[in-house]
Amino acid sequence: MPINRTEAEALIQEQVVNTIFQDAPRQSVFLSMARKLPNMTSKQTRIPVLDMLPMAYWVNGDTGHKQTSQQAWDNVYLTAAELAVIVPIPEAVLDDASFDIIGEVTPRINEAIGQRVDSATIFGVNRPTEWQNDIITLARQAGNNVPGGITYDTLLGAGGLFAKVEASGRMATGIIASMQTRAALRGLKDNDGRPLFKTDMQGATPYALDGVSMQFPLNGSFDTSVAQMVAGDFSQAVYSIRQDVTVKILDQATIVDPDTKLVLYSLAQQDMIAIRVVFRMGWALPNPATRMDENRLTVPFAYIEASTPYTAQMVTFTVKDNQEEPAAVEGVTVNVNGSRKKTGVNGTVEFNLRAGSYPVKISKSGYTTQHATVTLAASAVTQAITLPMSN
Repeated sequence: MPINRTEAEALIQEQVVNTIFQDAPRQSVFLSMARKLPNMTSKQTRIPVLDMLPMAYWVNGDTGHKQTSQQAWDNVYLTAAELAVIVPIPEAVLDDASFDIIGEVTPRINEAIGQRVDSATIFGVNRPTEWQNDIITLARQAGNNVPGGITYDTLLGAGGLFAKVEASGRMATGIIASMQTRAALRGLKDNDGRPLFKTDMQGATPYALDGVSMQFPLNGSFDTSVAQMVAGDFSQAVYSIRQDVTVKILDQATIVDPDTKLVLYSLAQQDMIAIRVVFRMGWALPNPATRMDENRLTVPFAYIEASTPYTAQMVTFTVKDNQEEPAAVEGVTVNVNGSRKKTGVNGTVEFNLRAGSYPVKISKSGYTTQHATVTLAASAVTQAITLPMSN
């Protein structure tokens, strides 16, 4: 009888392909589309922003008096937040592995950094407390959320996605959307059943709307429970790097649990190493005053809501002066972590915010600027503000 495969199994060597089958790491969409400023030289960078535009006036007659005007600036701050991770690896695993484990892990950590940056800046997921509101929150407070799903009108019609961006005096320079949106775009048809979104069935088709290119993030950052598509002038969103992605190999450290403070690993004692990756950056949407938005109340971003809009709670600010009989103050700028609105004749203004704590700045010329904090959980909040008149 011949020797069969089962009997000789211990002697038969398996072939191992020397390439790991895996997807290419995906980088940050936000960092590729926003405008990069020079690297930060300290934790915080101040950006002067035009806050008030000068006016010109016609002079009546040959001897009419010329009127005066003002121009003012505000400060917007970029504050560096740190993104970091530590990956422990036993030295025995490194020695026995047939692949460069460190070389395989590092690109994936970089991908995770890109995913976290996109999630925080665009959707506010795990947003650092040092940062201003995310793009979705800024757009919603400006009324730039578009319901109704993916249709021609919600995209390009009056009151649609592009119209909301253009109302700020800016033009959309980029679009990001979920992968599911591609099918929705291809499915758009006119009244005669003809496709509105033209694609090439035989060749690659770059996706674009009104000449603006679209990107479909593949790093897992796009939150379909919040939006289907986001468009805006990404050149107005700026970021700066305090510390570029830095990789360090540790072999003597003790690693503790950040919550319980218990020791998880003693690298030297357990013959382990750890890859530590650190990245620090800040971002902001300065949103300077323009002739189409002198009060800086709109933003150059808009989004199409998810089929079920995300849950937000209303916070109502009521602003009164400090007189013996306090009176409502109209035209007060209420700045909730970068989202700006002005009070009406009754001295009130409303925001729709997700759960969390937000710093608030209340200001008006002729009054003393006030600062507060508002915290929302699962119900609406009303907050009274006293704005003292300047002496």
